[in-house]
Amino acid sequence: MEHSENPAALCAGFIDKVAKRDCVVATIGLGYVGLPLMLGFHKSGFPVLGFDIDDAKIEALRNGESYFSHIPSPKVARMLGTGRFRASSDFSGIGSADAILICVPTPLTRHHEPDVSYIVSTAKTIAPYLRRGQIVVLESTTYPGTLREVLLPLLEEGSGLKANEDFFLAYSPEREDPGNPSYGTTNIPKVVGAATDEALDMACAVYEQLVPQVVRVSTPDTAEAVKLTENIFRAVNIALVNELKVIYDEMGINIWEVIDAAKTKPFGFMPFYPGPGLGGHCIPIDPFYLTWKAKEFQLNTRFIELAGEINRNMPGRVIAKLVEALSQKQQKALNGAKILIIGISYKKNIDDMRESPSLALMDILQAHGAVFDYYDPYVPVVPQTREHARLAGKKSRDWSVEMIRDHDAVLISTDHDNIDWQSLARNAALIIDTRNVMKNWHAEYGDKIVRA
Repeated sequence: MEHSENPAALCAGFIDKVAKRDCVVATIGLGYVGLPLMLGFHKSGFPVLGFDIDDAKIEALRNGESYFSHIPSPKVARMLGTGRFRASSDFSGIGSADAILICVPTPLTRHHEPDVSYIVSTAKTIAPYLRRGQIVVLESTTYPGTLREVLLPLLEEGSGLKANEDFFLAYSPEREDPGNPSYGTTNIPKVVGAATDEALDMACAVYEQLVPQVVRVSTPDTAEAVKLTENIFRAVNIALVNELKVIYDEMGINIWEVIDAAKTKPFGFMPFYPGPGLGGHCIPIDPFYLTWKAKEFQLNTRFIELAGEINRNMPGRVIAKLVEALSQKQQKALNGAKILIIGISYKKNIDDMRESPSLALMDILQAHGAVFDYYDPYVPVVPQTREHARLAGKKSRDWSVEMIRDHDAVLISTDHDNIDWQSLARNAALIIDTRNVMKNWHAEYGDKIVRA
């Protein structure tokens, strides 16, 4: 069947809809990336659709409620009240969208290989509902070639349409940093790559309504590589300071003081900070996407793999510090000791537990016979997920002096701002500090504070 509109005409019609704010933007996957993205496009004046397989998320949004601590519910309620928003777990409505943004998880398998099953299932689900003139943008972090090798053929096969002739494809990596007070979805530049000029123009036209700068790159593979490069850069530098921390600790040198002094240099140095391990969906995972893809070209990624090894070893080093401190300062063994973990989210001031180093710390404590509790004002109960199954239902202790004194040692894993650190310093018998949050109390309580 002949179509009267060629790709250039479809592109022009799409861009005209964007300019008139008639372009319907659909977000698939309403997690830490998808929900802020949908809120951002709605605030920019677009009608938005949200799709997710989690009915609990859909119900919350329909009630005007947020399920993330760093996204206030009034933002969702305001979106709900405009009539330009609809959330659903029924993907048949995808045909009414003009731009479809895929923001689904891309974890690793237990063999540290890419798990693109969420991308595959999403493609198979939406393909029958695709129509001419739509653009599909993948935002999920993945290895170079995923758009071409995985998403494109699945969408063509399921829809009977031709990519970049009937419908269009682009890749634009998410750059979310949940809880960051300075940078959010709408003020972080977007990188966009596509295989054709029409697809690139369409994707950029959409994102230009959301962010102050859109950075065009020549191919979707390049855009996929940009995101991996950003996170590998962080992973390698964090591994470097983690290794320096171990070395300087043996020399009696405070790594935090070293970094604070080094960062006064106005060029050639960027501060990164050590910790109990890496957390979040991106930095502990993304480097291994490139490691896996490189094997296709018979290439080794020794630098990346070494960084991963160093970062994965950090929880064990923290527990070794705890064991040493318990023995020297309290003449106690870890077996049977009562340990309080402060913070189980992977970073401060959010409720995101994905790949949190606290989970690894808990595993090691349990394996050594320790009795542990946790306190986290953002995670009152560990949710039931595949990753957290071993701890699901465990509850945060209520904050009190009695709680602190009821434990042999306190292990600080996450440095939330709303914790009474001074009370902790006064009442804890022993503190293992992985975040340097107790620096202001070393002079008074240094005999029971151990940097780890």
